[in-house]
Amino acid sequence: MAENSFSDGVSTETADAAKSTGSPEKLSDQVMQNPQVLAALQERLDSASHTPSSYIETLPKAVKRRINALKQLQVRCAHIEAKFYEEVHDLERKYAALYQPLFDKRREFITGDVEPTDAESEWHSDSEEEDKLAGDMKNKLAVEEEAAAEEPNPRGIPEFWFTIFRNVDMLSELVREYDEPILKHLQDIKVKFSDPGQPMSFVLEFHFEPNDYFTNSVLTKTYKMKSEPDKADPFSFEGPEIVDCDGCTIDWKKGKNVTVKTIKKKQKHKGRGTVRTITKQVPNESFFNFFNPLKASGDGESLDEDSEFTLASDFEIGHFFRERIVPRAVLYFTGEAIEDDENFEEDEEAEEEELEGDEEGAEDDDADVAPKKEPSQPAECKQQ
Repeated sequence: MAENSFSDGVSTETADAAKSTGSPEKLSDQVMQNPQVLAALQERLDSASHTPSSYIETLPKAVKRRINALKQLQVRCAHIEAKFYEEVHDLERKYAALYQPLFDKRREFITGDVEPTDAESEWHSDSEEEDKLAGDMKNKLAVEEEAAAEEPNPRGIPEFWFTIFRNVDMLSELVREYDEPILKHLQDIKVKFSDPGQPMSFVLEFHFEPNDYFTNSVLTKTYKMKSEPDKADPFSFEGPEIVDCDGCTIDWKKGKNVTVKTIKKKQKHKGRGTVRTITKQVPNESFFNFFNPLKASGDGESLDEDSEFTLASDFEIGHFFRERIVPRAVLYFTGEAIEDDENFEEDEEAEEEELEGDEEGAEDDDADVAPKKEPSQPAECKQQ
């Protein structure tokens, strides 16, 4: 075994010479004095994994005891943080009541129930000067056309929410062609928070005008939340999280349910050999499956990977409606919010590239100052 342990990096002559000594102590001294052996040992030590947990294991018991006390304090901090987020939820509820009159007026403008005043319609944009100059030229060239035709004046803002669905990738991926005529009847989306003293949750309300597809005027989706550390893993707590959701029943009109499709299937009788054709309904991809969500497992059984992904995506969409779409709807309609999101992501990438460039520059500077040396390790080991 001793021969195998030190064979890497040790010459045959050295090994034979060490064996010839006969004494284990002399053998050990000679082996350990050999630079090749020391280099091989150092390489193995350097390659050994040094993890925080392995470091903790080396500490004295008294120090470990104090670390356990710190963990107890950390758990108490997590519970205080949970209370903080509960009060944040109370603030959200308070300010939601202040936002709501503005959102109600937004709905009136969108549906055309109310026409905004001149003061409410005034808005200065960066492109106004260019528009004015271009308008002057067009006025000179198109006086006759303007006199002959009047600009259409549709009611409200047609397809407002449907346009948002098309603009936002996360939502457009859920929408099928047969969903589009239904979503054009969507008039408003609201967020309702749970009442004081009730378990933390929020409800998304989708308000529809009368249509040919279902009799509901409002479709709802309730997201249940938890703001308390997990007893089994309290250190994983990072604030409130969605833990489950409930949909609602859609009262589809006859033949209008887009969440199912009818297929024909042939069946052969085993005895007589006759064939018959039957029709059956099977699930169909549709945005409106959003209101019939997958349920989180509450019986301790784990979901499969696909189900976990579906559930996580559902939670993400609900959070996006609550935090982004509903509060900033007009900016997602115009696309300005989407451009802001994309620019922010590009800035992050640019910063990363700039940092990498600085590191490369620093390496170049070091190379100019220090003389070049032969690499001490193979080329394939240089890049970690």
